[in-house]
Amino acid sequence: MTPTTPAAAALSDSEFHRLAHAVLAQVEATVDRWLDDDVVDIDSQRTGGLLELSLPGGSKIILNTQPPLHEIWLAARAGGHHYRYLDGQWRDTRDGTEFFTALSQHTSAQAGQALRFEPPVT
Repeated sequence: MTPTTPAAAALSDSEFHRLAHAVLAQVEATVDRWLDDDVVDIDSQRTGGLLELSLPGGSKIILNTQPPLHEIWLAARAGGHHYRYLDGQWRDTRDGTEFFTALSQHTSAQAGQALRFEPPVT
């Protein structure tokens, strides 16, 4: 069975920017909370629509907004994924996996411990 590619929601550019900013801000806030609570040592660095997470052991996860495509891209050690906003969630364009679920899985694998990101309340 071949997974279907989800169709992108009809977002205006300003709506995409608002939603994508909320995603990056939520990820940053979660990482900051983990640092404050001494859960895991992940450094984050944001430049515009790009957020780089530096994990223990030297691996990285890169999140990058793609405004012309209305997508968020995730690059992890296990591979790259593209996400589009669909029915109130960011979904992988290949298999439909929800963004925060995938980010949690990739981060947990690279950090060597169970970590969970939650979507922002929009």
